Amino acid sequence: QVQLVESGGGLVQAGGPLKLSCAASGRFFSIDNMGWYRQAPGKQRELVASITGGGSTNYADAVKGRFTISRDNSKNTVYLQMNSLKSEDTAVYYCKADGLLTSRGMRYNYWGQGPQVTVSS
Repeated sequence: QVQLVESGGGLVQAGGPLKLSCAASGRFFSIDNMGWYRQAPGKQRELVASITGGGSTNYADAVKGRFTISRDNSKNTVYLQMNSLKSEDTAVYYCKADGLLTSRGMRYNYWGQGPQVTVSS
């Protein structure tokens, strides 16, 4: 089992910053990719940013230049620094992690509970 515990959501004014954290715990062999997704009311869940175990990153066009994803492998934690927030960034933000449960190759794919981020204009 893998648990993902997120923190850092809340209410912020437009133009302001907010930082999300997601810590993985439990019994697993490795964490490969970690990422952040978001889902606004009435819309589908979409990728915000992802990062591989080696540190390669990928961003949605809507957040490039404003958001930065990073990870601390020693803490099994991924972060999302969000700057210059806009009202359209308002959504529930979900952390996702995948990797190997065992050295024999059984893969996992888990989601966090999803903190709310609300940007007021």
